[in-house]
Amino acid sequence: MKNYDDSIIIETTIDPAIQANAENSLAGRLKANGAKLSVSQGAVVVMDNQGAVLALVGGKSYEKSQYNRATKSQRQPGSAFKAFVYLTALENGYNPQSIETDAPIKIGNWSPENYGHKYLGPVTLQQAFAQSINTVAARLIVALGPEQVAQTAQRLGISSTLGRDASLALGTSEVTPLEMTQAFVPFANGGTAVAPWVVKRITTRDGKVLYEHKGSGLGQVIPFAYLGEMNQLLRAVVREGTGTQAQIGKWDVGGQTGTSRASPESWFVGFTRFINTPGW
Repeated sequence: MKNYDDSIIIETTIDPAIQANAENSLAGRLKANGAKLSVSQGAVVVMDNQGAVLALVGGKSYEKSQYNRATKSQRQPGSAFKAFVYLTALENGYNPQSIETDAPIKIGNWSPENYGHKYLGPVTLQQAFAQSINTVAARLIVALGPEQVAQTAQRLGISSTLGRDASLALGTSEVTPLEMTQAFVPFANGGTAVAPWVVKRITTRDGKVLYEHKGSGLGQVIPFAYLGEMNQLLRAVVREGTGTQAQIGKWDVGGQTGTSRASPESWFVGFTRFINTPGW
């Protein structure tokens, strides 16, 4: 599009009501729990199932800091990354009722531990995913190979550089909230990858269209055979696992939580039939 000296009108995908709710929710959480958790900032992205960004919050106060944490700040997603590990497992012959062992494990010099140092022995993949059991995710990535898990994450939309060691299973490679949202959209929209977009249309004052967004996705990236099983796992997190606080009445919600030992940060990446959102 060539440069224009005259005024133009830019229509965006941002929904004012959703944007206000996202800003208020983040500010309220930080005010209530920030000092206790030694957390001073956060970010929120809300995206629909076609990739349109409905809300984007880059921090608690744009006036005090213009740095956009939603698009630029890379952080370890922790267990939120396990969705890509488990999808890879399903694509390689596992199913939600497959049994793995929750017990101490050592991989080279790395010994992943569960929260509270508790171990349950034999568990189903659904139980392990819902309770975010670290040792099971570590066993899966050893069996599958870190390279294959990384390729799954990239196929769904992760563009940041990913490590190729077993700790990838616990989300040790840094990503942005925007790309995590993008990568979770296929779980909600029937398995189709999307590219995030925010500009609907650009017109001149007299109505001449200079630009209009077009496109319907980037193709199927999750085979239908595994999409239902993956949604079963993601719903279990919210229904009975680590994400029960994300329940919204009778709404059907799926997602995964994540924490990082590298800094006092927490993630939730979740979705309904209509929108996807992560926050940290």
